[in-house]
Amino acid sequence: MSRSLSGCFGGATFVRAVDRTPVTESRFERHLDQPGRRHIPISLKRVLLLFGPLLLPLLAGGQATPDPPRGRFLRPTTRVGEIIEYELSYRHEPGLNVIFPDSTANYALFEYVGKKYQPTRTRQGISLDRTIYRLRTFSLDSVQRLQLPVTILRGRDTLLLPSTAAVVTLKRAAPQAAAGATPALRQNTVLLPVEPAFNYPYWLAGAALLLLVLGGAALAFGRRWRQRYQLYKVRKNHVYFLAQYARHVERFTLSRSLTNMERAITLWKNYLTNLENNTISSLTTREIVAHYQNDADVRLALRLADRVIYGNQFSEDDTETDLAFDLLRSFAERRFELVRQRLEN
Repeated sequence: MSRSLSGCFGGATFVRAVDRTPVTESRFERHLDQPGRRHIPISLKRVLLLFGPLLLPLLAGGQATPDPPRGRFLRPTTRVGEIIEYELSYRHEPGLNVIFPDSTANYALFEYVGKKYQPTRTRQGISLDRTIYRLRTFSLDSVQRLQLPVTILRGRDTLLLPSTAAVVTLKRAAPQAAAGATPALRQNTVLLPVEPAFNYPYWLAGAALLLLVLGGAALAFGRRWRQRYQLYKVRKNHVYFLAQYARHVERFTLSRSLTNMERAITLWKNYLTNLENNTISSLTTREIVAHYQNDADVRLALRLADRVIYGNQFSEDDTETDLAFDLLRSFAERRFELVRQRLEN
């Protein structure tokens, strides 16, 4: 009768019949008993047979595991609300895709303020990623811990590697009172200076009210104000016209120059153009007389002026030229009075 047996090192199953007694032989024994091999002493063979199965798992698992991400605080202590820097670093293979936590991560007892990272550095086949986080805490725990994970991307799979735990001690500004004891309070009634803030709602409301008042005043008195302003401009221009007109007349009287007389006539035309908003400055003498409905003063003054300027006919005395200047000035004053009365009414 034969029986199937398995070797202790995962050896092959075989059948052996000796006096119907089953015998188990391991591959390790057969390796030692092969011809041509150097025989090992019996005592050493027995030791290897006894402890070999225990040494194989140790030899198989002897490969070094990679270091986990390392986290640490750059200061051992911190205060409530004070910014403290936390360093997270990870050494890994160059081809590994590593993602560090961002602002959306869970910082547990700490608040994220900002971060600054350094580019990946590779030396002697090992890459180093390093990021410094700026955090702050408002927790009152005496000892506070932080452990951030690092994400590893492998195709469509992700792996979270927790970092080593970092510990920071809270430095209290006031001594901690004993249990059940009331802390001693210090009274300070000195007022601190407060910088005045700009009151935007009140200023906006005031500006809106001012615009409303100005708008109402413009609707109620706008027409009257415009008339008064127009009247002021008309009076000012009339005074300027009289002064300039008298200067040209005086220069003509002294020099008997036709240029000064032409300047006086041109000034008179331009003044009436601005006063009455018409175009007589570009009209001829006949058209001007027709425009003013054949006014006797205008017709006589312009006829005398044209005879002197274009006909070069000077009289022995200044009677005709003086008459022409006076007629033009008096006509301009009459037109000014008409405009002034219209604006005042």
